Amino acid sequence: MLQEHAKVLFLLEQAGEVVGRKKLQKMVYITQRLDYDFNQRFHFHFYGPYSEELSLEVEELCQLGFLDEVLEDKGNYNVYRYSITDKGKDFLQHVKTDVGNLSPVLDKMNESSARFLELVSTVLYFEKLTREEVEEKILTLKAKSNYSTEEITDAYSWIEGLRAARLTL
Repeated sequence: MLQEHAKVLFLLEQAGEVVGRKKLQKMVYITQRLDYDFNQRFHFHFYGPYSEELSLEVEELCQLGFLDEVLEDKGNYNVYRYSITDKGKDFLQHVKTDVGNLSPVLDKMNESSARFLELVSTVLYFEKLTREEVEEKILTLKAKSNYSTEEITDAYSWIEGLRAARLTL
């Protein structure tokens, strides 16, 4: 019943900490697209792929005391900081969670901005289209984000690097 919850906990345990709800969404989506065993349903949203299921799982994990969610006031905006609690670590000891070694991939994602992960996840969401079609989608649907063609090229290179890292694990 709580298998997907445990996978989210496992991701957060390996990441150490994730700063931002949007960033957490993108990290789960990207790991899912890299063929790690995450099964949340995502649909395209204003900030790229979004999963209501994941939002509910995170909320439930916080209510159970397995996740720590701290709201930080950054002046003109707020950000949520997520980390696994001791109770969450204890829970993971009792649930078989075989997602694989996420650390190298998570480290790279955690070092990246939520804005860049939004771009990467959007590229992955439209990956079945040609590169030109993906660029057009990004420049149209994400016009307010002002992504450049260089950033889109960086996203493609970054995805290739993540896939290569995934294959060497």
